[in-house]
Amino acid sequence: MDEELLFLEALEIGSLQDREAFLEKVCADNEPLRKRLRSLLAAHQTDDGLLESPLLLPLDQDSTALSDSSIGPYRVLGELGEGGFGTVYLAETTGGQPAYRVALKIIKLGMDTRHVVERFEAERLALSLMDHPHVAKVLDAGATETGRPYFVMEYVDGIPITDYCDQHQLDLAARMQLFAKVCRAIHHAHQKGIIHRDIKPSNILVTEEDAVATPKVIDFGIAKALQPQLLSPQALTHDQQVMGTPEYMSPEQAASRHHQVDTRSDVYSLGVVCHSLLTGQVPFARTTDESVDALRQRIQREEPKRPSATLARLSPDALGSVARARQLESNSLRGRLRGELDWIVMQALAKDANRRYDSALAFAEDIERYLTDQMVRARPPSVWYTSRKLLHRHRVRVLLYGVSLLLLLSLWASSSYQKWRFAQERAQQVAQNRERLEQALTEAGQWYR
Repeated sequence: MDEELLFLEALEIGSLQDREAFLEKVCADNEPLRKRLRSLLAAHQTDDGLLESPLLLPLDQDSTALSDSSIGPYRVLGELGEGGFGTVYLAETTGGQPAYRVALKIIKLGMDTRHVVERFEAERLALSLMDHPHVAKVLDAGATETGRPYFVMEYVDGIPITDYCDQHQLDLAARMQLFAKVCRAIHHAHQKGIIHRDIKPSNILVTEEDAVATPKVIDFGIAKALQPQLLSPQALTHDQQVMGTPEYMSPEQAASRHHQVDTRSDVYSLGVVCHSLLTGQVPFARTTDESVDALRQRIQREEPKRPSATLARLSPDALGSVARARQLESNSLRGRLRGELDWIVMQALAKDANRRYDSALAFAEDIERYLTDQMVRARPPSVWYTSRKLLHRHRVRVLLYGVSLLLLLSLWASSSYQKWRFAQERAQQVAQNRERLEQALTEAGQWYR
């Protein structure tokens, strides 16, 4: 598992004895990893004075104490949320100009290692490259008095796209129209050489501008530049680090194959969001007692369910609730998803990146074809492709079945051959007996004469 994720998980364990047991379990024979984690945990406890800084509070204290604090030319009003590496605050500008609200993100305590800082700088650069109506704009950047980087983004007073659609009971067409705009925003980022890598509903906020629902993609906090010159060597992701939110990870992200992560990984995550907008469920939901590693293994090995098949597994009450949020009856919703919407989502969720849409724009355009009753480019998998995938996935079982079948065929062939030989021998014996009988009768006739 990723070292940073292990560190964060260990931080949540209050008892030192339980924390040590956790390290013993996850590190096993990896003594260097155990030592590094212990050092990080010790540094977190004694962070040479930084924990006393009034700028940021330890994660287990009330963050509302930051209200009315100033960071650069901004006054903090309260906390908005927490990401993997930073905490986002609502702030407003100060000074002579008219005050306006912004979102201010600062690296949180316990995460200020050199490579995290480099990633944070990469986020600031990534956002500055983009200018799109559905991407939250970067407005400013700087450093706190203690040297912690921060950047200021356009404040989006919205809610996650899935929540917005459910609260407003948007039908399927309205949901897909909204989602197509998100796909085009992600395509804009891809054109700038930026992969988001953490696309999920909470990073797609919907606000209303002139009574029109407007999605905004936020938090390129773990963005990876397609162009290597955008990142310093320290900012490049190591091969075994897991970046993203597990339920929305592409198979290559779940397998930590970061050299294979490209724009099609974002297409996969968009497919998960689309699946959720249609069904209220993600293809691979983490169960209560399931570890992150187990979920990642499922994402790599198992094929996702079609949206219509996902609905078939819901209880009648749950299915009814999902359907009502889309202004449909239960049976009608399943019927609407079968066919083209199933095909579109499943193409985005293909295990093989080469079988997905080759861009977020292609994904958006296929949705728009569906909305305008044109022929979509997504198609159900061919019989040959499905058979080949099944054979590959169950190759051990197929091999055993094949060997068993060969043995049965061999036994049948051997038995049939033995029966044939027995029949031949019987026929030959009967013929010989008949010949002897005829010869005896002939001789007897000659004797009587």
